[in-house]
Amino acid sequence: MPSNKSVARKAETALTMEDLAKLAGVSKITVSRALRDSPLVTVETREKIRALANEQGYRFNVSARNLRMGRSYSVAVVVEMTPVRGRPMSDPYPLELLGGITQELTTAGYSVVLTSKQLMNTAPVQGADGLILLGQGSHGEAVRTLQQTGMPLVVWGAPEPDTDYIVVGSDNRKGGISAAERFIAQGRQKLVFLGDVDHAEVQERCAGFIDAMGGRATVHIIRPKAFTFEAGFDSISALLKKKGANFDGVFAASDLLAMGAIRALAEKNLRVPENVSVIGYDDTPGAASFVPPLTSVHQYLRDGGVLLAKKMLGLIEGLPVASEMLPTTLMVRQT
Repeated sequence: MPSNKSVARKAETALTMEDLAKLAGVSKITVSRALRDSPLVTVETREKIRALANEQGYRFNVSARNLRMGRSYSVAVVVEMTPVRGRPMSDPYPLELLGGITQELTTAGYSVVLTSKQLMNTAPVQGADGLILLGQGSHGEAVRTLQQTGMPLVVWGAPEPDTDYIVVGSDNRKGGISAAERFIAQGRQKLVFLGDVDHAEVQERCAGFIDAMGGRATVHIIRPKAFTFEAGFDSISALLKKKGANFDGVFAASDLLAMGAIRALAEKNLRVPENVSVIGYDDTPGAASFVPPLTSVHQYLRDGGVLLAKKMLGLIEGLPVASEMLPTTLMVRQT
């Protein structure tokens, strides 16, 4: 076994991972995992190996490792969302999903490449080991675009019939059902659903909502193309201008739509919830602090991000992976 001095002299030219493993008294795979911050190695061992690596001037050759393994150890996250002033990228969606994804992938030694479907031809995206898509897009267009790459794909959204890609999402149908049950308990009978049902998730929310009403109320569907405060305000304002407009409940596909609807109602001196009850979706941080505090369907987005990453890692490793839905919870407040 070589002495520390002889290994140190060798480090001046080309210290290998095998040399570092001999110095640390561990296996080569343990060194590799430690230098990637893998949770499979104890904190104590990771710190010991990193200290030795720094002392010996060793640098982990990521490119060589990737070439040897035939992987880039990166995953491209494609955000299907057009940022607008009323709905910036700093909203909880997609940031909470991204937080969960990043936490899980970096722990496993993978880097995250954040991109959009317009930038699919860039080298970092094409070299990734897989794709995570946040949002299926209108009529599933974004999914079809990414499927053409032939890369492993996991999608945040709602499962659709006759598709073979892996989907992680919230139980949107159950979310719609919980909103309907709330309105039924309040005795609301003339309802408005506010959201673009061309999106699979919104379609599921609407379907669950209407099915749960079971004919006990009329449901008028309004389909704004945006998920913003302005879209909610404009949609309800336009409805209130119509002769004979009469409704006592609004179920919106996002909190921003719901907040815009409440503002439109207030401008016509209609009180919430006395005259019209309003329920939003997502339970964003602003929902609880809104005036009045907004009743909303809560999605566990951070947990969803972790699950998306776990499914992707499973696909990369060739393990059996199935779609999975997370629960939702109706957060009852004052609207």
